[in-house]
Amino acid sequence: MRLATHQLDSADEPIEDLHALEERLALETAPAASPDLLPVLGANVRRLRTKRGLSLERLSKLSGVSRAMLSQVELAYSAPTINVMWRIAHALGVPFGALIDADIQAGVRVMRSAEAKVLASHNGSFQSRALFPFEAPRRTELYQLRIKPRGVEHAHAHAAGTTENLVVAEGRAVIGVGHDSFPLESGDAILFPADVPHLYENPSHTEEAVLYLVMTYANEVGG
Repeated sequence: MRLATHQLDSADEPIEDLHALEERLALETAPAASPDLLPVLGANVRRLRTKRGLSLERLSKLSGVSRAMLSQVELAYSAPTINVMWRIAHALGVPFGALIDADIQAGVRVMRSAEAKVLASHNGSFQSRALFPFEAPRRTELYQLRIKPRGVEHAHAHAAGTTENLVVAEGRAVIGVGHDSFPLESGDAILFPADVPHLYENPSHTEEAVLYLVMTYANEVGG
């Protein structure tokens, strides 16, 4: 991970906390990301933050994401974890898709697997691939989720009225909603309110789980 040198000036974390800062950045950084994702993500976060009149410090406090990580994201130096992206989107008051929205043409779209926008957890055990274009107004978004054996991803509550509809295409999964857990086999589906904390888990020791997720918002987004 490339660490921008200006992040360690007097306005940032103190020099004596450098070790703690490096550890926090390691937890907030995904191991890999699609090459074309970083500049799009960085430009969107900077644009939305500036539009709302937020400093990096203020956005850091609102999102719980370190100021250093936010700077790395805006400079397109580092890929944040999917959990960090959810927190940034929530703090900015935008849907998740707004952070990876690119200026693309309308009409028929073929989204090649090799060009997919893939986000991951800090240890790479959870991956999310967007399967929808961003330019049109929408209330739904489609994602492919991959969870490695024994992988667990905790998700913060999304905007009020958001729901998720999941189907397990391969393997097994456990979906946690609030204090309840729902084990799912291949072919099983679940619909649940996503405006509460929830989690995705693969209980298998050997088999990857592949799920498809339809996210539905209470209000139209995008466009």
